[in-house]
Amino acid sequence: MEPECRVLSIQSHVVRGYVGNKAATFPLQVLGFEVDTVNSVQFSNHTGYAHWKGQVLNSDELHELYEGLKLNKVNRYDYVLTGYTRDTSFLAMVVDIVQELKQQNSDLVYVCDPVMGDKWNGEGSMYVPKDLLPVYRDKVVPVADIITPNQFEAELLTGRKIYTEKDALEVMDMLHAMGPETVVITSSDLQAPLGNDYLIALGSHRKTKADGSRITQRIRVESPKVDAVFVGTGDLFAAMLLAWTHKHPNNLKVACEKTVSAMQHVLQRTIKSAKVQAGEGNKPNSAQLELRMVQSKKDIENPEIIVKATVL
Repeated sequence: MEPECRVLSIQSHVVRGYVGNKAATFPLQVLGFEVDTVNSVQFSNHTGYAHWKGQVLNSDELHELYEGLKLNKVNRYDYVLTGYTRDTSFLAMVVDIVQELKQQNSDLVYVCDPVMGDKWNGEGSMYVPKDLLPVYRDKVVPVADIITPNQFEAELLTGRKIYTEKDALEVMDMLHAMGPETVVITSSDLQAPLGNDYLIALGSHRKTKADGSRITQRIRVESPKVDAVFVGTGDLFAAMLLAWTHKHPNNLKVACEKTVSAMQHVLQRTIKSAKVQAGEGNKPNSAQLELRMVQSKKDIENPEIIVKATVL
């Protein structure tokens, strides 16, 4: 029997659809993890819809929930997972909790998706308040073990632009130097060797051996572009990467192949279903483009490898 592996996931919750904890919990549970969720917000649906309503958890309320766990001595975790946050004091509180949990369990792995912004038509813009950047850069990334920025977020964190694959590898080295031993740039606008219909992701895993020497494994993953705007994909990616790096701790290549392949299965199923719902010639709407999570259970559990990674 495998020892119990427990994840504390601090992310948003939606009543309808799949983002944040709703996108992360099911895959992790299917892959055998115990998942304890703190809902940083509770919204009716994600904010890409025309309307949304709901409540936001503040840092004091987060602290109160954590205190409850602590009083009952059930605050031992193997992983912490965090994603989209809009509030600096909330983020600072997350760092405090992670540091305390690492004192409880020195093997704890913190998986952080430093959600700050993205590029549209080559132009990057932040969709969280600008004052989150220094908190991520100076407080969060140094305590993180695995980070999953997109290209724009990696550029923000290092203050360096990426124009070539060589630039990207150097940026990943800069990110390693800030703390995390695993860095995955989840999407980029780099030219894919396979052509324009492919999206490049890059991964780097740096291990320090007992004698102090370092070995770094670097990989490139090219996955087919899917022509639609999905929400919750980053949250799903980080959760599955957590699971597959746990199952393949020294093989980032396999972990990324499984993560990206499962991702492709989910997205292909989602777009197919959304097109059917929208009807011929109509563009699918937000509700129709919600990830087909439950329908993809088998693909999440045991993904057929349809995307291969290249070792660099």
